[in-house]
Amino acid sequence: MANPVLNSKTFAAPGALSGAETMTIEGTVNKTGILLFLCLATACWIWTRTYNAIDPGAAVPWLLTGLLGGLAVGFTTVFKPMWAPVTAPLYAALEGLVLGAVSAWYAAAYPGIVVQAVSLTFITLFVMLLAYRTGVIRATPLFRRMIGIAVGAIFLYYMLILVLGLFKVGTGWLYPGGTLGIGISLFITGVAAFRMILDFDFIAKGVQQGAPKAMEWYGAFGLVVGLIWLYLEILNLLGRLRRR
Repeated sequence: MANPVLNSKTFAAPGALSGAETMTIEGTVNKTGILLFLCLATACWIWTRTYNAIDPGAAVPWLLTGLLGGLAVGFTTVFKPMWAPVTAPLYAALEGLVLGAVSAWYAAAYPGIVVQAVSLTFITLFVMLLAYRTGVIRATPLFRRMIGIAVGAIFLYYMLILVLGLFKVGTGWLYPGGTLGIGISLFITGVAAFRMILDFDFIAKGVQQGAPKAMEWYGAFGLVVGLIWLYLEILNLLGRLRRR
């Protein structure tokens, strides 16, 4: 439950352990780099059309295309992991449209915030990876349950805000400003960061179980999903801190 993209059944599915070539850590890292490059490429493309534009709202259609297309391709990848060599790059390119537009809007309002958010995202990634590799944080059953409950609660929180927003119901009481709002944002960011421990563990198990080579793309897809969530939450947190 802690990670809908990478879970303990992903690599144990029927036929998942067959194939001449098997999944490796190095291969997964390389695929992750490719996905991040694609994401960055489309993000830069939409950034140049949004930042300092006469009408920043012109990026909205591209943002919606990336958001809805990314969701569709993401769910397809979750249900068809072996399609990841095709769907994962497509997902990364679509999500880049979202990240580029959102980042440009934040950068226009708070100069320098994007560089800070990107830096903190990758610092967090390396800290979590170091904590996992050294055994400081372990993916124990209790840890999994705690992260699963937290992610489930956050998902319901997002859905409630979305539904109320569609019906034009004020959500200020759900996503308040000030100290409470910063505390909520900090909690969500923390959960996004610690959830990455489960990503690392699931990938390591896939390698140990001899998952097919194509699953490197699926493992990379899971990591990129987590990084995008973490980046957006850090960006939101920094924005709240800047508004104080």
